[in-house]
Amino acid sequence: MTHRSSWLTHPADAYRAWQNDDATGADKRPFSERSVIQHIAMFDRFLRHLIAKDVDLATFSAAHLESFFADVDNRCAPGTTTRLRYVKLIDRLCRHLVEIGLRQVNPAADFARAQVWPEDEPEPLFLNAEADARLQAYVQPQATDEVRDMRNRAIVGLLIGTGVTSIEIRSAKHRHLIVEGPRPEMIVPKRGPRDERRIPLPSFALVPASRYCEALASSAQPDGLLFPVVKMGKTMSDMMLIKIVKAALQAIDFRAPDMSPRVLRNTYARRLLLEGRSNDEVSQLLGLSSQRTVVRLRATL
Repeated sequence: MTHRSSWLTHPADAYRAWQNDDATGADKRPFSERSVIQHIAMFDRFLRHLIAKDVDLATFSAAHLESFFADVDNRCAPGTTTRLRYVKLIDRLCRHLVEIGLRQVNPAADFARAQVWPEDEPEPLFLNAEADARLQAYVQPQATDEVRDMRNRAIVGLLIGTGVTSIEIRSAKHRHLIVEGPRPEMIVPKRGPRDERRIPLPSFALVPASRYCEALASSAQPDGLLFPVVKMGKTMSDMMLIKIVKAALQAIDFRAPDMSPRVLRNTYARRLLLEGRSNDEVSQLLGLSSQRTVVRLRATL
């Protein structure tokens, strides 16, 4: 099987091999391990779109890219650089496919020329102390809560109380949430270059999490999803999680261009900085290898 034909017969494997062995960024340097993992996940999403359109890496057109980018725009929060990152990734991929002779032209070239990477990163969004307190109060259990309400309060409470990412909370298992004993905590398993993290649960997050666990005590399995889609047992989609977070933020009268879990993660990190934690401590709790995000948040204090 030639290298060129592998892009048609085993595209996911071919992309992984290219990323690990040959692909480089604009500075001609190999990508970091974390970047490679992110790129592979992005490519897999793009590949699923092509398969759904019944085309492959040699036959997709600019029209297929247009529909893919439209789907990306619909699924990501306003003000993010998600579309830009996909454009850069697919443009880089298409240039490689042209180089090896699998394609004659690069259908992503016009999209890449039309995109302008922001010179300055937008100021991170977060809840101020007053809004933070309102959200902490909002996630506390109510007597009329049904299981879905308990789940949503627990989700938002954990997001703002531990700073975990969207994918981390959606993929969490029951055994990852420790609500009993002297040290309640959220365990985030090792994933790619990110080491395992054990994040202490503040009392405002522990209460709704405990109530949710009690409601599911008879059916919960240690290796079962902590927050599956109700009655389906499937992993919650990122869009569904965003809707849960947005509803909670709207309930406390918070409005911002970004109403996603990222706002709660920023709020968690900024709260720790206000408590006197160092940049390194906060970065470790967030699972970040660089202090860039925390430095930007510290600048808002």
